[in-house]
Amino acid sequence: MEAVLKFRKDKSVSIDLSLNLEEEIRKLKKELNAVILAHYYQESEIQDLADFIGDSLQLSQQASKTEAEVIVFAGVHFMAETAKILNPGKQVLLPDLNAGCSLAEGCPAELLKKFRDKYPDHILISYINCTADVKAISDIICTSSNAVKIVNKLKPDQKIIFAPDKNLGKYVMKQTGRDMVLWQGSCIVHETFSERKIIRLKTEHPDALLISHPECEESVLAESDFIGSTSGLLKYVTDSENKKFIVATEPGIIHQMLLKNKDKTFIPAPPENNCSCNECPYMKLNTLEKLYLCMRDRKPELTIEKEILEKAAIPLQRMLDMS
Repeated sequence: MEAVLKFRKDKSVSIDLSLNLEEEIRKLKKELNAVILAHYYQESEIQDLADFIGDSLQLSQQASKTEAEVIVFAGVHFMAETAKILNPGKQVLLPDLNAGCSLAEGCPAELLKKFRDKYPDHILISYINCTADVKAISDIICTSSNAVKIVNKLKPDQKIIFAPDKNLGKYVMKQTGRDMVLWQGSCIVHETFSERKIIRLKTEHPDALLISHPECEESVLAESDFIGSTSGLLKYVTDSENKKFIVATEPGIIHQMLLKNKDKTFIPAPPENNCSCNECPYMKLNTLEKLYLCMRDRKPELTIEKEILEKAAIPLQRMLDMS
């Protein structure tokens, strides 16, 4: 028996429904000498199959260390690009090439370059949620985990452009006391959280702590008991003696929170509308079926032009050195 799966925009492929996909993926991993990297926002069944689960910084670091010949990146496009930049000699597979990012798509390199030209005495710090082309014109890359640390390491009189996330940029400015020029980009997921509904949830659950990702808007961060990257949020709830949390980030992270904290309760922060907008539509493009197919067929493969790859590696390595 076969099922037809729509794969990307113009292709359909068949999968034998009798297959145990988890078992087949494990077999393929051995055959390919592959490593599976998965972001916290992936579906739980993909997280459970991954060799390494983490946020952007953790996965970037792991990508630079892996001995595998093939990197299968269950995440979004810019993450797979980062893995390729750090591992130019390895094959990098992405289950769905359409798994993009609103931050990356909202900051084209050619427009950012024109923006930067207005501030010739500034350096450009780019959040890792950007394309390889943007990384190639940046001075330093950062993640939500290390953005504050990296800015604090720069000379006090160093002028900075921060792109593409304005909310993370505002958070970094508040934490460091530095004035930065911000590109006006934002994450479609983290901007959907409703301050009004969150306050109502806090009223209904007075024993719950609100934990938020710094990509959220200032009004949500102002209500938060803790602000941190995805890995930072996971560590916080694990270390905390509190038993209930409202989680203002993509709810895929809750799977790991529950695995590590079976006695605690996690409530996804609600979006403004009655929708599933708190789930990243790009992350959810990756499915178990697509993961199997990309490993079976060794495509789609992530490739980057050599010149861009080499230029993008410089600010990424600066980030890793500073981290």
